[in-house]
Amino acid sequence: MSAELAVRAAMLAALAEDAALGALLNGVYDGAPVKATPPYAVVGECLGSDWGTKDADGRELRMTLSLFDAQETPARLAAAMRLADGVVRGMSGVVDGAWRIGTVALLRSRTVKGRDRGWSCVMDYRVRVLG
Repeated sequence: MSAELAVRAAMLAALAEDAALGALLNGVYDGAPVKATPPYAVVGECLGSDWGTKDADGRELRMTLSLFDAQETPARLAAAMRLADGVVRGMSGVVDGAWRIGTVALLRSRTVKGRDRGWSCVMDYRVRVLG
């Protein structure tokens, strides 16, 4: 499996398995859901580039995680962001039996209040893996 798909699957599983985050969210989705009730999370775009060495394949991935909430205040969204960030930055080890996670870093985040739909947040991560 490609590094992009392996890390994406690992991120989805880690987010879905976290009990504290699960208590706040109605679901974690692989891409934009057709129907979903806020609050929920979406593992979105994944961009990959070469990060290999002379003797090992490697990928640098840019992963996007979005959170959506319909409340008037961002309090619940902030709690979900904090938990989700801990889950994602805590990913380690080998995924799909082929790719070892080296580093995970939050590069940037954006939080906005929508006109009619409550609050949303996008968090962009850099994940470096070696194969």
